[in-house]
Amino acid sequence: MEGHMVRFTLLLCITAAVSASHQTCDPKKVEDSPWISMSEMQIGCWSSFISEEKTEVHILNLNFAPSDLKMFSLEMVNATAMNLIILVSPGSAYCLCRINANVNIYVRNDSEIVFYGNEHPNNIHKEDFPAEGQELVEWAKQKFGGVTSFTTIRNLETVTSTGTDGTKPGSPDCILKSENALEKHFMRITTKPLAFQSCSPQTSSNEPELHIINIPENGNICNVFVHVDSKRTSVFLRGPQGTTWTFVNLQHTQFGSNNVIMLATMGHKLLPNITVNNDGAESVQREALKYFKANTFTSYTELLPGATPIFLVLGKEDTVVTEIPDQQTPVIPNTTHAPQQMPLLMQLYTSPDYRSPLDPSTKVQSDKRIYAEISGHPLGDIALNIKVFKCFVSSKSSCPVEKELPFIPEPCSSISCPNSTRLSFSLDQLQELTSTTWDLECSVKLCYSEKCGDGGRVKRNLEVTQPCLPPPSQPCFDFGLPGVLGIAFGGFMIGVLLIGALWFIKIKTGYPTGLDINSTAANLPGCPCSGAKRQPVSTNPSPSENSSANASIGSTQSTPTSSMA
Repeated sequence: MEGHMVRFTLLLCITAAVSASHQTCDPKKVEDSPWISMSEMQIGCWSSFISEEKTEVHILNLNFAPSDLKMFSLEMVNATAMNLIILVSPGSAYCLCRINANVNIYVRNDSEIVFYGNEHPNNIHKEDFPAEGQELVEWAKQKFGGVTSFTTIRNLETVTSTGTDGTKPGSPDCILKSENALEKHFMRITTKPLAFQSCSPQTSSNEPELHIINIPENGNICNVFVHVDSKRTSVFLRGPQGTTWTFVNLQHTQFGSNNVIMLATMGHKLLPNITVNNDGAESVQREALKYFKANTFTSYTELLPGATPIFLVLGKEDTVVTEIPDQQTPVIPNTTHAPQQMPLLMQLYTSPDYRSPLDPSTKVQSDKRIYAEISGHPLGDIALNIKVFKCFVSSKSSCPVEKELPFIPEPCSSISCPNSTRLSFSLDQLQELTSTTWDLECSVKLCYSEKCGDGGRVKRNLEVTQPCLPPPSQPCFDFGLPGVLGIAFGGFMIGVLLIGALWFIKIKTGYPTGLDINSTAANLPGCPCSGAKRQPVSTNPSPSENSSANASIGSTQSTPTSSMA
């Protein structure tokens, strides 16, 4: 029994040792890796200058190692019209040159460069121009009026024109600074690859990528620019004290480093959050697994950079190289072609309680108010705030219409809205438009503390319908107390005026205002007493009334008798 226990314990130890060995790998010297590519940053510039003759001016500053053969190819058959100034390090150089008639090449008088295969030998010119970068730029400005680009390349193999314009939107002034030459889209540059050490253990493709980059203590202190192609990526960075790692695009990346990390598009600096005393490959790999609580990693890379900054691309995906923002001032890149930012999502709601999500196919009446929540996944361990600074709608009809859409920020605490923001819109201005299908798009900023950088745009489809109009109804006049009193007073005045008019007529004509029985009866047809003298009519009064009536009649009748006498 004890023998079986010993064998079982020994088997567990062997299994643990084997599994532990699979968690690390031994780096080997390579010139290419499926997970990482490296190039050096050099001095250069790029502008929008083009001469009055529609000719570009480009400068190639070619540096070769003393032991190099200094052989390179120049493929400019489909290039646009340009003046190409080539400055080569001292010594003999050989160029396989294929250009068109619109390309003129300028070299120094003392240059030992030899051109082969050139079908336009008259396009090669020798000039006495300076060999220092800034002085050469000034010379080109005086001769050609300006400079379109200045590119420094080490150990060049091939330069191929893509046939596109070589200008860059922006300033026509070409100001020298550290740059990545691979970002210039008008030419493809192939150089002798830089050697580095790398290895990769067997990993599952479904797991998030974890890349480990290590610069040993005996390496040069430099600036390293990193472009991450893949999402769901973790990066562990270790270097000598003073090394700076600059991320030129903001993917959903988690960071761990013993050095300073710069987020170029935001101009924000992350301080070191780990300590790694040992720079050995196995020690750094285990430290990375421990920090990210991972069982394995995707790649391990060990660099020995030179004196110039380097540019790294991590991940499998092939993509256009991102332009390096100027490190002196934070740059907000063009949001249309900006590198991928923090993943954002816009969800629409029908009520301010944000409990009823709006389905993308549901139509919203243009007289209703809609509510939106924009959220994003946290960028590594950084808590970022989302701020919306502009929203607009664009129609999907044959005649596109774009309108800026005013919005109102809705209150939302950081507890109920982590990594999100809320706002509401009124669609009143869409009532007069016939289109029903719109794209609702908002531009946002990502803020950390008081510093903000571009966060890109977030888009959502929106179906709009016109409201149902109620049937027309008869107008209803509502009179208040002042109206009633006015009407009453008006009626009273009309009555006064009518009475005054009748009184005026009586005075002017002399006719009585009451009814004259004689005159009236005379005009009544069939009246038996028309024209006869009025006689009293007996009505058989009561005995008590008869005596008073007789007395009254007698007195009445005596008056005309006495007056007749």
